[in-house]
Amino acid sequence: MISPFTLITTSLYIFFSVVILSLLFSRNQRLLVYSVFPLTSFASLLALIAGIWIVQYGITESWIILMGLPDLPFHIRLDPLSGFFLTLIGALGFIVSVYSIGYVKAFIGHRPVTSLAIFYSLFLAGMFMVVLADDAFFFLISWEVMAAASYFLVMFEDERTENRRAAFLYLVIAHIGAIAILLSFGLMAGFATGFESFNGYTFDAMRHASFPPHWAAVTFFLAFFGFAAKAGVIPLHVWLPEAHPVAPSNVSALMSGIMLKTAIYGIIRVTFDLIRDFPWWWGAVVMILGLVSALLGILFALQQQDLKKLLAYSSVENIGIILVGIGLSMTFASFHSPVLSALALTAGLYHTFNHAMFKGLLFMGAGAVLHATHERNMEGMGGLIHRMPWTSALFLIGCISISALPPFNGFVSEWLMFQAFLLSPALPSTLLNFLIPMGAALLALAAALAAMCFVKAFGVTFLGQWRGQHHSEIHEVDWFMRIGMGMTAIACLCLGIFPTAMIRWMDVIAAGFVGGELSESAGAFGWIWLTPISHERASYSGPIVLLGLVGIVALAFLLLHARRKTIHRGPLWDCGFEKVTPRMQYTATAFSMPVRRIFGFYFHIRERKESKHLLDHKAFIKSIRYTLKTRDRFWGWLYQPVVDASFWISRKTGKLQKGRIQVYLIYSFATIILLLVLLR
Repeated sequence: MISPFTLITTSLYIFFSVVILSLLFSRNQRLLVYSVFPLTSFASLLALIAGIWIVQYGITESWIILMGLPDLPFHIRLDPLSGFFLTLIGALGFIVSVYSIGYVKAFIGHRPVTSLAIFYSLFLAGMFMVVLADDAFFFLISWEVMAAASYFLVMFEDERTENRRAAFLYLVIAHIGAIAILLSFGLMAGFATGFESFNGYTFDAMRHASFPPHWAAVTFFLAFFGFAAKAGVIPLHVWLPEAHPVAPSNVSALMSGIMLKTAIYGIIRVTFDLIRDFPWWWGAVVMILGLVSALLGILFALQQQDLKKLLAYSSVENIGIILVGIGLSMTFASFHSPVLSALALTAGLYHTFNHAMFKGLLFMGAGAVLHATHERNMEGMGGLIHRMPWTSALFLIGCISISALPPFNGFVSEWLMFQAFLLSPALPSTLLNFLIPMGAALLALAAALAAMCFVKAFGVTFLGQWRGQHHSEIHEVDWFMRIGMGMTAIACLCLGIFPTAMIRWMDVIAAGFVGGELSESAGAFGWIWLTPISHERASYSGPIVLLGLVGIVALAFLLLHARRKTIHRGPLWDCGFEKVTPRMQYTATAFSMPVRRIFGFYFHIRERKESKHLLDHKAFIKSIRYTLKTRDRFWGWLYQPVVDASFWISRKTGKLQKGRIQVYLIYSFATIILLLVLLR
């Protein structure tokens, strides 16, 4: 009989079969692309169906698979939380796999794509296994499969120094985080069995364990540190703006859209499922780190000229927003406010899904631009709306969604987040009563800056006149890429106008973890109105907003465009100049200048202006060259000292290499003597 378990296991079998198939078809690259990516899309679709099924019916089932080490079998669990993330990974995995057919095709004839196909499949399989794992052993194996596969995907164009550097940095931070997760699981397993056996390595044993308060805090923050390193939470974010821009764009869409969310899954699983009982200040710490990541992430994004790096930094902002929801939920749960806790957790999970859709769309749009122009720097773009109308329209939908403007999905989840802030009662903590209003204000500032950031991204990239070279070569992308972007755009609209259906579907997660339900109050007036707590306090209707916008556009068309004589075209007013040239347009650097002047102390900024003069006289300027470099201060504060210390130790250690066999024999002899003394 068909069941969610059979669907997901079939999906995993397909992913691992694709690895073998990629090797068999390695000599026929076109056949490889047209066979591998349809199979990965089908496997993702099976997992998507399984995830929807699990959450819809609140299924909780466990299995033991006799693999792994002797007496350490793999444990698998399907429950609403894993079902939600299976749905998330399956949905974007399906869409990006369709997009990849057109995107990866462009590499044929330039470089082999066999490794991309192999590690793409392993990457998706690793993420699915992470959310299925019900023991520490299987979880960490899956985590490493995901990390190793994504490392090789970032390294795909390995002839570039920036790819090798970004992949190495990502691997180092990922494994530092994995060590912290391993230590956290070790502590929980030890308390589950009294440190007397290995039986505590299963999550089920950890669920029934009792943790002393101080060790519970150590366990939680070790796990949070490990998952935060993967999620790109500030200050552990430095790998993210390096790795995402250099990876293939279909991989960037998966890394930003769903790989970061496996860390969110880990935080929720450890906090609400394994530890369960926590004090309010844990939630306050998570909320503060989320607010810092949201604000600084979007400020960093505003300073970027590289389109993919801008999108990478905005992922830091959105991960921060999700953490704000989780932190609020933890805080309200500790004060026994189940409904508010459910509201905050639902807002965080809703934004998790929304971010996957609109960030996947934006990275696929950036990939389409890169595919057509071979350019990532926005200063060398402009006017693409005339050559790439489909891509520009779909990218605009992603920009509207991420800017939290109705009727698209980003507005709903951020609006729910604000409701959690605004509906919070007075809590028995002076710090929280100060922090919650301040958090709402900072979140509003981050939302406003996000809108500004994506006005810049769309305007500089698609509007105005072309600034670069080889304009005649630019063309619209193929239908596979357009269909992939179109599906995410439709998802952004549907999640924005039918939020009550989504909340009703996912309400079982909050009910199981915090004991509060939202669907009854949220859908009290049917699918048209969203009323989070009660209609007297707040309400929103996506369908009515959509109808209103469509009505305004239709009315404007009837009044202005239906009558031909109403609109007259004339020459562009150019302030007395004969012709407006691309050099007169706003650039990405100029657009972000006001924010740079206000928040410049957050960045390490280097501005330089070089002038060339005629006749060597200052009055006669021939040309001016302006350069700007903005660097993340966290790199200089935290990471550069570690790098410098590593090189210093390496140089000192290198002096031991004398190149003489006699010296090496002395080293060996001294080591043996030292070991004999210590082990005596």
